[in-house]
Amino acid sequence: MKVSVIIPNYNGIRYLSKCLAELDRQDFRDFDIIVVDDASTEEGVAETVAAYPRARLIKHTENYGFAKSVNDGIKASDSEYVFLLNNDAYVDEGCLRELVSAFDRESQNAKIFSVQCKMLSAVNHALIDNAGDFYNIFGWARTRGKDKLADSHSKPSEIFSACAGAAIYDRKAVTEIGMFDENHFCYLEDVDLGYRAKLYGYKNLYEPKAKVFHEGSATSGSRHNEFKVKLAARNSILVRFKNQTTLQKIINFPAQETGLIIKQIYFMNKGLGKAYRQGIKEGRMVKKTDSERIMKVEFDSSKRRRAWAIELEMIKNIIY
Repeated sequence: MKVSVIIPNYNGIRYLSKCLAELDRQDFRDFDIIVVDDASTEEGVAETVAAYPRARLIKHTENYGFAKSVNDGIKASDSEYVFLLNNDAYVDEGCLRELVSAFDRESQNAKIFSVQCKMLSAVNHALIDNAGDFYNIFGWARTRGKDKLADSHSKPSEIFSACAGAAIYDRKAVTEIGMFDENHFCYLEDVDLGYRAKLYGYKNLYEPKAKVFHEGSATSGSRHNEFKVKLAARNSILVRFKNQTTLQKIINFPAQETGLIIKQIYFMNKGLGKAYRQGIKEGRMVKKTDSERIMKVEFDSSKRRRAWAIELEMIKNIIY
């Protein structure tokens, strides 16, 4: 099998049928589908998946989060590539063919880790939802192209990391560098993985010809809420702790602390300041008390050289 499509699902039955139906219409046929249900409380998931011969179901008995769900899907696959797709997203015509073509083409000249789709709003197809993720020295992960017109960001390009809501990965490369960190539960686990891949010498790409339509925040419920803000704040501490050298942490400390203050003010104005503070506090606590379980990069000479190239990239990414 060339591609395994991995769909994590948690109480998303209202979206799952369309997600599967649009995959079934793809002109690229060398793929299977693995739906990983993360202990949904809704009925009908097994019946929905069973209606599609390409699809099979892995069902969790506990709610483990996005990172473990996609990891379990990756472990169950023996395909060359894994395409991670949110349950509230559906593919456009030719999406899988364009992704595989981009991966096969670009991997002839470089180590490619991931290729992300152009994610468009399912509510308004004229607007971009995500065209790749960037990360800067303030410790912020930023969405490229959010709410820009759909005909913008029309050229293939290198990005910092792929949004795991609609991106294809080299399965062997993912297992080589350690997969998604399940300590994250959800949020920023894809930025963390993309960052780690760059330290291992891989590239993350964006392919605008491969389009996906995304509802957005179908599981968490809204763009900003206490659960999402707290967990993202917590995980932002872990991303920089795991992927930067000691010298980088010292040099970046003023910028990153400034970033935390700016974000604190931003979320205070949205009535979410307490959730953000709790997330930061929890992230620092996890870093101190549970560091052995955290997938911290072990730096050798080659990774240290790449770390400084990434440092320059993070400075440039301030514009996002």
